[in-house]
Amino acid sequence: MARFFKYRTVQDLQTASQEMGLDLRFSDDLGPLFRPIGIGSLRAGNALCVQPMEGCDGTLEGTPDELTFRRYRRFGAGGAKLIWGEAVAVVEEGRANPRQLWLHDGNASVFEQMLRECRQAHRQEFGDDSDLVVGLQLTHSGRYSYRRPLLVVHDPCLDPRTVIDRATGKTADDSYPLLEDDYLARLPDHYVRAARLAREVGFQFVDVKQCHRYLLNELLAARTRPGRFGGSLDNRTRLAREIFGRIRAEVPGLVLGTRLNLFDSIPWRKQAGSDEAEPCPCSAPVLTSWGTCQDDPHQPDLSEPKQWVATMIELGLAILNASLGNPYASPHLIRPFEYPPPDGYQSPEHPLRGVDRHFRLAEELQRTFPRLPVVGSGYSYLQEFAGQAAAANVRDGRVTFAGFGRATLAQPDFARQLQQTGKLDRKRVCRTFSYCTALMRSKHNELGQFPTGCPPFDREVYGPIWETARG
Repeated sequence: MARFFKYRTVQDLQTASQEMGLDLRFSDDLGPLFRPIGIGSLRAGNALCVQPMEGCDGTLEGTPDELTFRRYRRFGAGGAKLIWGEAVAVVEEGRANPRQLWLHDGNASVFEQMLRECRQAHRQEFGDDSDLVVGLQLTHSGRYSYRRPLLVVHDPCLDPRTVIDRATGKTADDSYPLLEDDYLARLPDHYVRAARLAREVGFQFVDVKQCHRYLLNELLAARTRPGRFGGSLDNRTRLAREIFGRIRAEVPGLVLGTRLNLFDSIPWRKQAGSDEAEPCPCSAPVLTSWGTCQDDPHQPDLSEPKQWVATMIELGLAILNASLGNPYASPHLIRPFEYPPPDGYQSPEHPLRGVDRHFRLAEELQRTFPRLPVVGSGYSYLQEFAGQAAAANVRDGRVTFAGFGRATLAQPDFARQLQQTGKLDRKRVCRTFSYCTALMRSKHNELGQFPTGCPPFDREVYGPIWETARG
């Protein structure tokens, strides 16, 4: 049963938006979504994007497995012309879970086959894949690396939530060692190696991932870190600048992108004895949150993100995917939801406010950089009306691409539906009940990680997995 989303028509949503003082727009004319868009030297056939959705379904060696192949075949056949491939670690110790993908010499041929099947599925449905753009997200999980947390800065808001000993539940404090400058200085070698492999197997762009408080995002907020990679904005962007510069120089022809947090904010938690939410205690000024007002960390401050985007454009950035928050500490910011996973808190705000925040911040960036293609997020919560919101935002220049995340696990053919019927099938649209997140948080099997998907609407495959994880 829906907790918040009880809207039967677009007019219902518009009325709710107006009553809450939000700027949610909708258009029944979906034409703006189905025009070609340039991305550097590439050209995507429409303005719909499959967001980087990790399936947690690789092998222990980081190789795409059966369910990974299935997901990408379904994405390929679905009709979106921009497929933003999921997070792939550049080093083994930087993986977020034991089944996260990791691109290396030993498995590049498997990635190549997966990409081949994705594009083949697209050709079978649409006859041509010349306007299909597929990229790969390169990551280091940093604080959220599964073997042990790899911190680049001590964060007084996040350290008390960062478990360094699972047996005792001990969390990080100021005595826990940070990654040394020498380690960080070697990381560009690994990013370049992964980028070169990505190009060789056929990916058209790479995303140097800087979101959701993984390593490069956390480094952007490392104002209190000593040394070459902390303090000033110049120092905090040093590593990413080196990565962008070297990929551009050493892997010619590969288009550069990034998924960037515009606003980190601060962590939230359950209230004692309740699943209602409260912000974790953080003393102002909050120095270790990126894109965040230091004196009021519930408010964004895009001054530094805008400076950094301008620099990245000079370094060759061709596309930016905008995001917010931390999936482990502020999931309502990233993915507005009806219900949380079992270990989560209830949304502290009406989820439409979260959608509006995504739209407003992406628009602010797009208006500042009108020639940079920006992918916006937050659409899945709007369920069967997401297409109308996407069309209005693209029409009005608020964003270049509309990115669909959780919705693609429920309806990988969302783009084809919108083009052929002008609407989404409401009987199998994502309801944001967090089944997929609950599976991602399930670790109690022989591989240390359950694969994730949509148990309600991809029941044949993920229904049994859900029952096993619950059992």
